[in-house]
Amino acid sequence: MSSSNIALLGAIAGFTIYLGLPVGRLRRPTPRLKAGLNATAIGILIFLVWDVLTHAWEPVDGALGDHRWGKAASGGAVLATGLAVGLVGLVAYDAWTLRRRNAAAARPDGPGAVAVAGRGGTPRTQAGELALMIATGIGLHNFAEGLAIGNSAAEGELSLALLLVIGFGLHNATEGFGIVAPLAAEGERPSWVGLFWLGLIGGGPTFVGTLIGQHVVNETLSIAFLGLAAGSILYVVIELLAVARRAGRKELTTWCVLSGILLGFATDAVVTAAGA
Repeated sequence: MSSSNIALLGAIAGFTIYLGLPVGRLRRPTPRLKAGLNATAIGILIFLVWDVLTHAWEPVDGALGDHRWGKAASGGAVLATGLAVGLVGLVAYDAWTLRRRNAAAARPDGPGAVAVAGRGGTPRTQAGELALMIATGIGLHNFAEGLAIGNSAAEGELSLALLLVIGFGLHNATEGFGIVAPLAAEGERPSWVGLFWLGLIGGGPTFVGTLIGQHVVNETLSIAFLGLAAGSILYVVIELLAVARRAGRKELTTWCVLSGILLGFATDAVVTAAGA
């Protein structure tokens, strides 16, 4: 299979994320539906944190098992650094955006609490910024997935590369839903242009990672991006849990979080079978 065909498959795997994004265009969702969408997204993202950290830890665990202490220490340090940067970096970013919103609201001509359209039609509201954070975290995760697809193709394992494309494509379809869940939970309808940019941020890195992975096989790079992804997604889970608490529907939230986790495991089945 040619490099261009592999790149095309990587693009397909990444851009299935658009299948879940139209949920963000729902008109006037009921409070129960909004709480359910938010909780299901939490479940999906919890699964993603586990999935990402599992893949990031595998080479470190393997090095420990082989008593290669130097490789284990360096891999563990890269993972810890990536996790910290992804988590703490978003805390700092969120604090900065909060100060910016407060400063804008304090100005006589400021927008106050009114949502202002950002570039590409993405709203500069708290829910819009949370959706952007989710898309960014998923994009980092998907870049690492693209590296896996490209690396498999570069090593001549085309059947594995194809199965990874199918599995990651299924995953990305559910991730698109996770991106727009904060918007649906707040009753905000993003524009189609805004959804396009969110999908590009979240799914585009799969294609880029596939291109790079065909030429660069670097375990440390993969661990670093997986760590960044895990940290950023973990921060988003914390934010969505706060939204769920405000909704006050504990029983519904519990069942929908469970459903999201199970959905993550279900879509991971193909990838697991590929690695078997």
